[in-house]
Amino acid sequence: MSDKPLRLVLCWHMHQPDYCDPASGQYLSPWVYLHAIKDYTDMASHLEEAPEGTKVAVNFPPVLLEQIRDYGGRLQSFLDNGTAIGGPLLDALITEQLPQDQQQRHDLLTRCLQAHQARMIEPLPAFDRLVIMTRAALETGPGPRYLSDTQLADLLVWYHLAWTGETVRRQEPLVAELMEQESDYSLENRRDLLALISKLMGNLIERYRLLAEQGTVELSASPYSHPMLPLLLDLQSAREAQPDAELPESPCYPGGEERAIWQLARAREAFQDFFELEPAGCWPSEGGLSERTVALIGEAGFQWTASGQGVLRHSLEEPEPTGDDLHRPRRLQAGGPLCFFRDDGLSDLIGFTYQNWHARDAVADLIHHLRTIAGNKKARPGRVVSIILDGENPWEHYAQNGFYFLRQLYTDLADCPEVRLVHFSDCVKELEGQVDELPTLVAGSWVNGNFDTWIGNPDKNRAWDLLCQAKAAVDKTLPDIEDEERQAAVERQLAVCEGSDWFWWFGDYNPAGTVTEFDTLYRRQLVALYELLEQTPPDNLDNPIGHGSGQPEAGGTMRRGTQ
Repeated sequence: MSDKPLRLVLCWHMHQPDYCDPASGQYLSPWVYLHAIKDYTDMASHLEEAPEGTKVAVNFPPVLLEQIRDYGGRLQSFLDNGTAIGGPLLDALITEQLPQDQQQRHDLLTRCLQAHQARMIEPLPAFDRLVIMTRAALETGPGPRYLSDTQLADLLVWYHLAWTGETVRRQEPLVAELMEQESDYSLENRRDLLALISKLMGNLIERYRLLAEQGTVELSASPYSHPMLPLLLDLQSAREAQPDAELPESPCYPGGEERAIWQLARAREAFQDFFELEPAGCWPSEGGLSERTVALIGEAGFQWTASGQGVLRHSLEEPEPTGDDLHRPRRLQAGGPLCFFRDDGLSDLIGFTYQNWHARDAVADLIHHLRTIAGNKKARPGRVVSIILDGENPWEHYAQNGFYFLRQLYTDLADCPEVRLVHFSDCVKELEGQVDELPTLVAGSWVNGNFDTWIGNPDKNRAWDLLCQAKAAVDKTLPDIEDEERQAAVERQLAVCEGSDWFWWFGDYNPAGTVTEFDTLYRRQLVALYELLEQTPPDNLDNPIGHGSGQPEAGGTMRRGTQ
C-alpha cells in the first residue's frame, strides 16, 4: 500500500512501578489508582467516543495491570464486607474516625497537596482554600492539629475530586453534586465517592479489552515489571552511546539474559490473562534497545518494537535523522522484529508545548507538521510517523486534563485526508518488502539515545550495585527453596526490584521529595526480597541512596527526547 495518505501511529504508554509493600500488603504510594481514575479512564472514554476509523496503540506493563486489578478487588471487598483497603488515603477517606496520630495526619495532609497547582487546584476554589489552609497549618507549631477532622475529611474528598478525569466529571452526577456541596462531607458522601472510584477501577481493564476487540486500540506490552533490558543484559552497553560513562562497581547484572527472557515471557502470559490476546508488539521499557534486546524480543514472539530518534541517530552515524530517514521503520541485518523510531519533535510538542495552547490551535499546528511530511514528493514509499509518549503525565498540565485537545485531535485527524491513523501491526503487514536494513544498532533509550537517565550518576550506580548484590543472594538461595509458591514469590519480587523507575528518580537534578519517596520505596522492595529469601537485609539498605535538589521540567515525571 502506498504512503498516500501518510501512515501515523499514536502510541500512548502507561506505566507505574509496584507500590505495594509485600510484607504489610499496604500501598505505599497512591499513583496507580489516582492515574487510573483520571488519565487511564479519560483516555478510554476519549477512544470510546472517537470517530470511526480512529486507531491508536496503548501500552501497558503487566505490573501496572496487576495493581489496577488488585485495587479493583480491594475496593469491592470493602464495599461488600468492610475490609480495609490497604492504602492510607483511601482508608482515611472512608473511615468513621479519622487518624488522631499527628504523624499520620501530617502524612495525609502532605499527600493531599500533591496535585498540579494551576490545573488541578486553582480551578477548584473550595479545594484551593483548603490547600492554602493546609500549607499554613503545616508551617505552624500545632501543625496537623490545626485542621479539624471536618476539614481533613473535606480535604480528602477534594483531593480525590481533583484527581477524577474530566470525562468522569461530565458523566457522573455524583462528582458534580459533591463539587457543588463544597464542604462538610459526611461519611456517606465519602463512601459514595469511594464506590465511584471502585466502579472506575473495576471496569477499566475490560474497557481497554473491548477497545482492542473493536479494532480501535492495539494493546502492546512492556516487559513484565518495566526493566531496562539492555542494562540487565550488559551494563557495559551504556558505553555504546557514551564511551566515558561511569558504571557501577558490579561488572554485570548476574544472569541478566535469563532475567530478560523471564520478563518478556511473563509479559506475554499476563496479556493472555488480562486481555485474552497475544500482543503483537513490545514497547521496551523507556524505548531501551540493544541488538541483543531486539533479538530476544523477536524470540519471545513479538513482531514489532520501538525506540527513540536518538537511537536511530547513533546507529546511522550521521546528523540528526529527519524526513525520509526518521520515518522509516528498520529491521536489523540479523533479522528480528520491525523497529520503529519515535519522532521526538512531534511527540514532545504534545508532551510539553501544546499544554498552554488553545486546543484548536495546537491540533492545527500538529496537523500542519504532518501535512508537510506527507507532501514530501522526494520521499520513498514505506514511511510511518511514530508519535510515542507518556499517556498519563502530560494531561495534568493541560486544561481540563487534556479533554479538548484529545477530542479535537481525534476529530481533526479523522477529517484529514493526507494522514491515516494505523496500528504498528498494520505497518508490519503493509510494509513487507519495503523495509530498510539497519546494519547495526547502538544501544540506547528514547531519552538522548543513551542510558544516562538510568545509569552513570553515582546514586544510580549505587542503586545498581544494591540490585546486583540482591541478585547474587537470590542466585545462591533460590535453588534450595523447594516450595514452588515461595519460588514464584521470590522471582516476582526480584522483578519488582528490576523496574526502571527506581533508577529514573535517582540524581540531584530531580526534586528532593520525589527522590526521597522513590528511594524509600526501592530500598523497601529490596528488603522485602531478602525477607522472602529468609535472609537479614544488608545494613546499607538502611541508608538513603540519594538526595534530590532539582526543579526539572514537569516535576521530573517526563523528559524530552533530547535534553
